[in-house]
Amino acid sequence: MSTPDNIRELLNKRAEETSKDMIAWRHHLHRHPELSNREIKTSAFIANRLREMGLDEVKTGIAGHGVLGVLRGGLAGSGVALLRADIDALPVVDESGVDFASTVVDQDYPGGPFPVSHACGHDCHTAMLLGAMRILAEQRGSLPGTVLAVFQPAEEGAPYPEAGGAKAFIDTGVLDEFSPTAAFGMHVQPYPKGMVSLMSGVQFGASSMIRIVITGEQVHGSTPWMGTDPMPAVGAILTSIGQVYRSTDAFSPKTVSIGHIEDVGRFNVIGQSVTLWGTIRTLSDQVMEEVQGKVRDLVHGIAQAFGCSAEVEYAQPVPAVSNTEEWVTKLRPSLAEVVGEDNIFVPDPTLGYDDVSEFIVRFGGLYVGLGVQDTEFGDGQVQAVEGGRGVVPNHHPAFYADDKTLITGVKLHAHVAYNHLLSQRRPAEH
Repeated sequence: MSTPDNIRELLNKRAEETSKDMIAWRHHLHRHPELSNREIKTSAFIANRLREMGLDEVKTGIAGHGVLGVLRGGLAGSGVALLRADIDALPVVDESGVDFASTVVDQDYPGGPFPVSHACGHDCHTAMLLGAMRILAEQRGSLPGTVLAVFQPAEEGAPYPEAGGAKAFIDTGVLDEFSPTAAFGMHVQPYPKGMVSLMSGVQFGASSMIRIVITGEQVHGSTPWMGTDPMPAVGAILTSIGQVYRSTDAFSPKTVSIGHIEDVGRFNVIGQSVTLWGTIRTLSDQVMEEVQGKVRDLVHGIAQAFGCSAEVEYAQPVPAVSNTEEWVTKLRPSLAEVVGEDNIFVPDPTLGYDDVSEFIVRFGGLYVGLGVQDTEFGDGQVQAVEGGRGVVPNHHPAFYADDKTLITGVKLHAHVAYNHLLSQRRPAEH
C-alpha cells in the first residue's frame, strides 16, 4: 500500500522524468504569446494538454479565454485544492536572447500595434501548472479530494473598458460547485534559482486604474479667450498629484502615477477634452480608498479653478496580496519538502500587484515567489552571480527564467495540493 511519503517521492520522480515535455510547453507558449483577453490559442493549447492527461473535466471560455481543469481523486476526501496560473502576455518587445524568443506583433490590440512577449513569466506559470496536473493525474488513485487547475486570463489587466482577470473568473460562478478549501499561486521572480519567497502579511499591493477626463470648450488656437482650454488644468494636475502623498499616512507606501495622456485636436486647435490614464498602488486596501478620495478631490478642485469639468473613474480594482500567519503555518512544510527550509526567505513587500489576491481572499491559501535567475543574496540584496545573466526584473524586455528551475515549481504545486488534501480528510474518510 502506498504511503504519503511514497506518493511524494513518486511526484518528485515524475516531475523530473517528464520535465522535458514541461519545458517544451514553456518554449511553445513563449514563442506564441497573446495579450490580455486575446489568449485564444493559448487557451486551446492548455485545454488540449489537460484532455490528454485524462482529467475529469476541462472547462473553457471562462471569463473570456480562461480554462478550468478538474481532477477528482480516487480516495474519499473533502479537500479541494485550487492551483492557479495566469496565461496572458505583455505589450513588451522580447529581448530575452533565447532561441525561442517571441517575434509576435499584435496589430489590432487597442492602442497598438504592440510587440508581445512573456516578459512577466506567465509562460513559466502555465507550463509549471500543466506539469503538476500531469503528475497529479498519474497519482489520481491516491488523491483524497479534488484538484482544480485554474488558468486565468487577463492578469495583466484587460484594455479599458473590458472586464477580465481573477475577479471575472470567480464571478462566472464556475468554482461555486467545488467550494475550494485552499488556493495556491506562485510567481517566477529574479531571486536565486530554486529559492522561495514567503511572508505573512501584505506581499503585493492593492491596485486601481485611474481614468480622468478634463473637459473644456473647443476653440481655435488663435482665439483661446473664446473657449476653455483643458490643458492648463491637466498641467496643474500632473504637477500637483504628488501632493496626495503628503496628505496621507507617510508610513504607508503608496504611488499615484499618470502613465498616458490622450487629447483630441491638432497643433492649432484647443481641444474639447483631455484624458489621463494612471494607476494607484498602496499596501493597504483602506489606504487605497483614502488615496482615491484625495485624488478625486484634487482633480475636481483644479478643474473648477480653470473653468473646466472633470470626470474621475476608478477601474479594475485589485486587492492586496496578503498571506495570513495561519496559512503560512499550514503550507510552509510543503514548500520546505521541495526546496528545504534554508531556501525559504522573507521578501520585502512591493507595490506591484497580482490579482491572485482575489482567490486568496475568497478561499484562503498562499502566494509565493520562485527564484529562477542567476542571482544570489549579498548584503541583504539580490545581486548577479559572476558569469550569469544577472538580475532582470519582471516586465523588462530581457526578463529570463531558467528552464530547469521550473521543475521545482511543478513539485511545489504538486506537494501543496497533495498535502492540503491529506490535511482536509475527516476521520470517517480514512
